[in-house]
Amino acid sequence: MRVKEVMNDAVGVDHDISLKAAAKIMSDKNIGSLVVVKGSKVIGIVTERDVMKNLSNLSRKILSIVAKQVITIEQNDDIDDAALLMAQHKIRRLPVLDKQGNLVGIVTSTDLIAHSDDLNEDFLFE
Repeated sequence: MRVKEVMNDAVGVDHDISLKAAAKIMSDKNIGSLVVVKGSKVIGIVTERDVMKNLSNLSRKILSIVAKQVITIEQNDDIDDAALLMAQHKIRRLPVLDKQGNLVGIVTSTDLIAHSDDLNEDFLFE
């Protein structure tokens, strides 16, 4: 099964918005993360946990708290690859890109759990 078959729409935000603006977007859309972009390049993810850790300074720019290394996956990759990346990097969300590197979605650990019957367990535990 391909990542594009299990991914969800991602909400991308500009790297220059404030944490307060990010929190409002997450609240309004009832989502737990935002993909941070600069131009068309994905540069990070901000989660509700990140916002909560920075409640004392919500005027900060979102760029100041994003992890500098973002792990992504291509939409045509197998969900086994997504599960392996998440396990290796101890992350729960992967921005999904098309062949040109454009953000097209997000796949989460919850998405993979929902499709666990389609995961190749032998591959994951090699």
